[in-house]
Amino acid sequence: MPALTLAALIAAPALAASPALANDTLVEMAKDPRNWVMTGRDYSANNYSTMDQINKENVSELRSAWSFSTGVLHGHEGTPLVIGDVMYVHSPFPNTTFALDLNEPGKIIWQNKPRQDPTARSVACCDVVNRGLAYWPGDGEVDPLIFRTQLDGHIVAMDAATGETRWVMENSDIRVGSTLTIAPYVIKDNVIVGSSGAELGVRGYVTAYDVKTGEQRWRAFATGPDEDMRLSADFNAPNPHYGQWDLGLDTWEGDAWKIGGGTNWGWYAYDPDEDLFYYGSGNAAPWNETMRPGDNKWTNSIWGRDPDDGMARFAYQKTPHDEWDYAGVNVMMLSEQEDRDGNMRKLLTHPDRNGIVYTLDRSTGDLVSADKLDDTVNWTKTVQLDTGLPVRDPEFGTRMDHKSRDICPSAMGYHNQGHDSYDPERQVFLMGLNHICMDWEPFMLPYRAGQFFVGATLWMYPGPKGDRQNDLGLGQVKAYDAITGEFKWEVMERFSVWGGTMATAGGLTFYGTLDGFLKARDTDTGELLWKYRLPSGAIGHPMTYEHDGTQYVAIYYGVGGWPGVGLVFDLQDPTAGLGSVGAFKRLQEYTQMGGGIMVFSLDGRNPYSDPNVGEYQPNEG
Repeated sequence: MPALTLAALIAAPALAASPALANDTLVEMAKDPRNWVMTGRDYSANNYSTMDQINKENVSELRSAWSFSTGVLHGHEGTPLVIGDVMYVHSPFPNTTFALDLNEPGKIIWQNKPRQDPTARSVACCDVVNRGLAYWPGDGEVDPLIFRTQLDGHIVAMDAATGETRWVMENSDIRVGSTLTIAPYVIKDNVIVGSSGAELGVRGYVTAYDVKTGEQRWRAFATGPDEDMRLSADFNAPNPHYGQWDLGLDTWEGDAWKIGGGTNWGWYAYDPDEDLFYYGSGNAAPWNETMRPGDNKWTNSIWGRDPDDGMARFAYQKTPHDEWDYAGVNVMMLSEQEDRDGNMRKLLTHPDRNGIVYTLDRSTGDLVSADKLDDTVNWTKTVQLDTGLPVRDPEFGTRMDHKSRDICPSAMGYHNQGHDSYDPERQVFLMGLNHICMDWEPFMLPYRAGQFFVGATLWMYPGPKGDRQNDLGLGQVKAYDAITGEFKWEVMERFSVWGGTMATAGGLTFYGTLDGFLKARDTDTGELLWKYRLPSGAIGHPMTYEHDGTQYVAIYYGVGGWPGVGLVFDLQDPTAGLGSVGAFKRLQEYTQMGGGIMVFSLDGRNPYSDPNVGEYQPNEG
């Protein structure tokens, strides 16, 4: 089936006359597997495609089809978007956006190059990454738009057809260390944006802007008074033991909540029927727990909010009084499954940085399960399902004048920014993980706006199942059943599987590796069926689309992010990069910096298989 043209996609949403209809348009577009219209592919954020042209039987015939360089080094996270005949590509700082013509792959339709304050680079925590773009389909009054976040704290709306900037709004103030790396997220006529900078004492928030004008609709904080956090009248009513009123103040000492972290720079999901969107708030600031007594709500929490007014229906705090930088911003994946009692439930599954994979009822916030991502998780013995509280092991706690050793997971978590996938046919989650532990020694420091506010020195190294003598075995890939709590299969990797996974109806699980491979495994068994050497390590996750009847798989290459800071900034001190330099000291032996996208198809088929496509045709006469 031929791909829809951009003109057709622009014209189709003209029928929409309300935010609800505009929302319906995105839902319908996401049902077409030829497109990749948002982060996670659709609102369930499952990174799953129903296409099976590429499958277990023929994946060995996958070949490179075409590639495109962004012209930017540093880490390339997230995925491009595909809308009809156009692929929208983003880069890390300086956050250039490209629209590419899929009829002549790599041909640039337009590019939008912002001018940013270079100071943003100096206050970015963990490389100058960006996690993606968002698309709004238009409504007959305003043409379709592409949204981009910039490291300097701005959210930008661009005309999808021309690349012309329509509006720019400042979301974050880099003078206090607040930057933007998150992929914006469109729900109805709102574009939702988080914030970064907890390592600099930024107070986290999520904001909704009018897609047409950039006007701020609402903003909800993670700490402070209830009205600032926008708690609904029935907040946590089904689970009052999670906590309800005044805790954004009462669980902090003095005014510590004002510089308390809780930023959200990860991923969102949305249930149109519940009319709730879901995301995680990040770690408390500073990392030194001595400086902020109390549970420090509502950092490290899973939130369910109304996208229209930002009011929170529920929040569940996974790591009260975070002692280890277990930022809870990781991916939220939505499914409908029978629970262990045989009741069909609407679920949310979230592999957390703290090494626990949580499943909640996304209507009520009820905690359904909380399983260890690996049996080597040691900071907690278990999570009590009735209270939702972790049972800490004091041996792996942190405190002043003490160096805590062999804490698992490390501050990088057993899961970090990677966007994972869920195969609804097999009812299995495919997760790319870290396998890293750490030693931790806190110290006191004052808060200074715009400067790092951490207060701990870290040494990181492979977990117990890795090769500590040779500093390898830092990653895993696992297939997880959220109902039984079982892992169907698991494999070790040389380095962290930082970017995440994509699953397809062809029975395949794709993912990129830091040492520079795109791999395909059998979703049922974990058997490695195919791999390809990329120009640089991958910290983005794969996506797939169809054009003119051919299925393609694409992934960004460009090593960087937190695991790559030692390589990209040439750091040697093992405690530098917030501890990552020591963990990934051998990464430079396997890859170097790059920046672009690689696209694959069976036998490498692509429009240029016809050598006349894109050829220069001189004017006659």
